[in-house]
Amino acid sequence: MKSVILRTASNYLLPLLLLFSVFILVRGHYSPGGGFVGGLMASIAFVLHAFANKLENTRKLLRYPPGAFIPVGLAIALLSGLAPVFIGKPFLTALWFSTPVPIIGLVGTPLFFDIGVFFVVIGITLSILFNISENIL
Repeated sequence: MKSVILRTASNYLLPLLLLFSVFILVRGHYSPGGGFVGGLMASIAFVLHAFANKLENTRKLLRYPPGAFIPVGLAIALLSGLAPVFIGKPFLTALWFSTPVPIIGLVGTPLFFDIGVFFVVIGITLSILFNISENIL
């Protein structure tokens, strides 16, 4: 029997942990953090929810299988790397918008690359952990 306290806490912690993982993602091109660490934090949030609320409920919450996030992330990362090629610069050259966005700061292709990494890490981590937990339990 699962703890009522853990179930209730995980329902409140999930959005907070996801918000914090996005903060870590956005902060990554200025300070430590980025797509990898943010993706791990988001994965941990969903794993905590799965421990407390059963894996089936977490899968319903995600709406898509975790493996579907991998090609989306790869496409975003690839497009961010290809964007400079279209204006005659080398692959993965950083391009920046001239106007900073409030709260985030300067936005450029490194942020979009990190967003791609974020989705790939979520997809791979949750795929592995969900498959392990299905086979063990």
